[in-house]
Amino acid sequence: MFDFDNTQAKRREGPRGRFDMLLLIGLIGLASVGVVMVTSSSIAVADSQHLGQFYFLKKHLIFLSLGMLAAGMVMRTELKLFEKYAFPLLALAFVLLLAVFVPHFGMRINGARRWLNLLVTTFQPVEAVKLILVIYIASYLVRHRESVETRFMGLIKPIAVAGIIVLLLLAQPDFGSATLVIAVSIAMVWLGGARPVFLFLMGLPLMPLLYVAATGESYRMKRLTTFMHPWDHPFDDGFQLTQSLMAIGRGEWTGVGLGSSVLKLSYLPEAHTDFIFAVIGEELGMAGVVLVMGLFAIVVGRGLYLGLKGVEIGQRFAGYVAFGISLMIAMQAIVSVGVNLGALPTKGLTLPLISYGGSSMALTCAMAGVLLRATFEINRALDAREVRNRMSLAASAPDANVAVIHPGEAMAA
Repeated sequence: MFDFDNTQAKRREGPRGRFDMLLLIGLIGLASVGVVMVTSSSIAVADSQHLGQFYFLKKHLIFLSLGMLAAGMVMRTELKLFEKYAFPLLALAFVLLLAVFVPHFGMRINGARRWLNLLVTTFQPVEAVKLILVIYIASYLVRHRESVETRFMGLIKPIAVAGIIVLLLLAQPDFGSATLVIAVSIAMVWLGGARPVFLFLMGLPLMPLLYVAATGESYRMKRLTTFMHPWDHPFDDGFQLTQSLMAIGRGEWTGVGLGSSVLKLSYLPEAHTDFIFAVIGEELGMAGVVLVMGLFAIVVGRGLYLGLKGVEIGQRFAGYVAFGISLMIAMQAIVSVGVNLGALPTKGLTLPLISYGGSSMALTCAMAGVLLRATFEINRALDAREVRNRMSLAASAPDANVAVIHPGEAMAA
């Protein structure tokens, strides 16, 4: 009477989403390389601080586990929920960025206010803000598609929001994250259909601001001048970069062997965080560098490809989210690798999913979970379109069960 069997059959035969396996393999590969290299690069640092050899590894595994838990939760959450609450999430982002300036709650470390004191650990709000900004811009591009594609004023709001976030980051100060935020925001709006001439006109007023921010402090000016000639000051401002270049140079093609790095032994500062790529180059050589860059290429390439597919089939929010997260991972990796190779001035940005870091690791895993969820919904929509195409072809094709009688056969009968 209620035809439960037919209903069940339709649900089983309906389109099913699936996570992109190549993307998942790339993410797992990066996280696995990170565990191995944090173990290798952090032992000497932990020993020098009398914390025990595997202190940083244990903390890394804890935050990696928390990040995997967060990734699992968001992978089971429909993206429309994030789209629905894009504005409240943006408000939360501003609250988090302002909270670092609250006495006793915000923490000043090495002259910068970038962390919140959560009693049991510290938290860097900008890591959550990166994901929230991607969600907000993606929702804006969906809601104001025509305006973004055809009008200059359609770009004002998302770029203004990114500009306010950049100002708050510069006040901390966090110049590296600020440049990352503005670059990803402009790239997302461009991929959303904005005309390049509009983006150029909007970027003109930002150029003097970025110049002042880059040269306004003496230590930033030193970074800009030193990275071009680090060997002129090998024991002063160029110390980090010269040690990094020597580490990568020692690795040659196959490396000196896992765990056999010399430069990580109190020579290379931040060997387990900002300069972990140099340790990879020294211990694993060019082979290790190619492996890491190949894994990033898989993650970013699949994310951008499926994001394009999502936009083409009407899954615009999922597509723009895939664009934004892929760009965020790609640009942060490019900056981190560029700093280690001396191609960019020194910035405090970690290598995603590889470097040691508490909130950085946990939130990057959550970001990866959202990216995987986007691929799930895009693949589900692709399957649904394929099912519809098959049904339309079946409906338009002649019935194979109807017998066709030729005139000669009828006369013989």
